[in-house]
Amino acid sequence: MDELTKMLNGEFFDPRDPALAELRLKASDLCAEFNGLSRRQEDGRQSVLRRLLGGMGENVLISQNFYCDYGFNIFVGDNFYVNFNCVMLDCARITIGNNVLIGPNCSFYTPIHPIEPELRRRGAEMAKPICIGDDVWLGGNVTVLPGVSIGSGSVIGAGSVVTGNIPENAVAFGNPCQVVRRINLEI
Repeated sequence: MDELTKMLNGEFFDPRDPALAELRLKASDLCAEFNGLSRRQEDGRQSVLRRLLGGMGENVLISQNFYCDYGFNIFVGDNFYVNFNCVMLDCARITIGNNVLIGPNCSFYTPIHPIEPELRRRGAEMAKPICIGDDVWLGGNVTVLPGVSIGSGSVIGAGSVVTGNIPENAVAFGNPCQVVRRINLEI
């Protein structure tokens, strides 16, 4: 089985594989092209995003600078906004719903490096997907770790490190991020 297939299946893979390295270089080139375009060049920016991302809805606005590992593993919905300096390490799928707001300096990490030194020396890595529901707002400097799901309607406070799943319609913050209250939808 090739390393890309292992990566996509959530198994240990070797990121030093030349085919994976080439895919990362392609994504890096597209990120550089995107980051080099002015906000006045929105048609060009959208064109680059369509070539970079695995899928994107309507009304997508990603501010510079944006970085990712592969791009093809990132799927975003309609009315998606990302503020400055977002990093998405997408060795596994990152799925983000509709009407999502992401503050500046947010990071999404799907890769997992083994705890065992011998496996790390051999370059072993695996990844777990991240899923963000609809109508979610992440404040600035939020970090989302591998395997995390954030339920629709939730708000994650600035500076949080999301280490575990967050249910729908929750306000959560901290390191580690914890639910502090539920959102009352009966207004």
